[in-house]
Amino acid sequence: GGTGGHIFPAIAIANALRALEPSIEILFVGAEGKMEMEKVPAAGYNIEGLWISGLQRKFTLSNLLFPFKVISSLLRARKILRNFKPNAAIGTGGFASGPMLRVAANKGIVTLIQEQNSYPGITNKILSKKVNKICVAYSGMEKYFPKEKILLTGNPVRQDILSFEGKRERGLEAFGLRSDKKIILVIGGSLGARTINESIINCLETFAQNNIQLVWQTGKGFYETAKQATAKYENKGIKAFDFIQKMDHAYAVADMVISRAGASSVSELCLVKKPCILIPSPNVAEDHQTKNAMALVTYNAAVLIKDADARQILCKKALALINDPEQCYKLSENIARLAFHDSANVIANEILSLINSSK
Repeated sequence: GGTGGHIFPAIAIANALRALEPSIEILFVGAEGKMEMEKVPAAGYNIEGLWISGLQRKFTLSNLLFPFKVISSLLRARKILRNFKPNAAIGTGGFASGPMLRVAANKGIVTLIQEQNSYPGITNKILSKKVNKICVAYSGMEKYFPKEKILLTGNPVRQDILSFEGKRERGLEAFGLRSDKKIILVIGGSLGARTINESIINCLETFAQNNIQLVWQTGKGFYETAKQATAKYENKGIKAFDFIQKMDHAYAVADMVISRAGASSVSELCLVKKPCILIPSPNVAEDHQTKNAMALVTYNAAVLIKDADARQILCKKALALINDPEQCYKLSENIARLAFHDSANVIANEILSLINSSK
């Protein structure tokens, strides 16, 4: 966990399992103090926390504590497994996945990991040697994982995203927008994205002058700044939100999307078939967001702007794209071809079949 990109797929898989087996018992395990500790209970599931975090790339006190956190988490994972006695353990990446899946695999419990990115993180690379099955979202992953364990499923996304059709009217009403003006949706990821946010602040005047409306998810940290900056443009349909609960409505109203290239965001964009500008975060392991974005750019399914260039060119690029219906149409047709429509269900069925064959 730690970010929406690890949490939402996990919740989608849990919901699919519950739909297939209503009597199933599901327990989430996350990292203490991270976003999952509030999002998972809100989705109706119990969660236990581990004292774990990632290694920082620079020297920090947190890094000194890391070995102790790993030992503490392995012991806690043993206790959780002893008490809950699961038939299977599923990891969707994130800090808690490593200790939980390692202990589960050592105990002979059925294990499955779901790798969301086109370039896997170190935890999943290590776990891949021990787990029973690896569900992936991109072809060509045998470069990193044992070929015989791989199942190409795509990334599970939130259920409401799958049925966003016909929600445009409700969305326009909810966001207070006009139907006769173009709308750009900006998503900085569940924690926000400083470069995107600062670039958008520079675009507000341009958007207002060109009759472009804006639905802008800023993340909590930037919300107050954005709120002040958008105040004078409210009547022009330029709106900032710290977190958008109803993303289906946001996608339904959008003519174009500006987003980071986290795995979940990319999967959602494929499903909702929207032309998009991707600005990969440079602050992620192995630069995996650039690799996710390139998997789309290769098929002319997205436009990529480097984080370092965004402040200078995002405004101009966004304006040019939203006023080019032919290019928007091409991008939306191409991105739709890369969508997986039933990922959570496919993964849930695979888990149940692994459990049945292990009995």
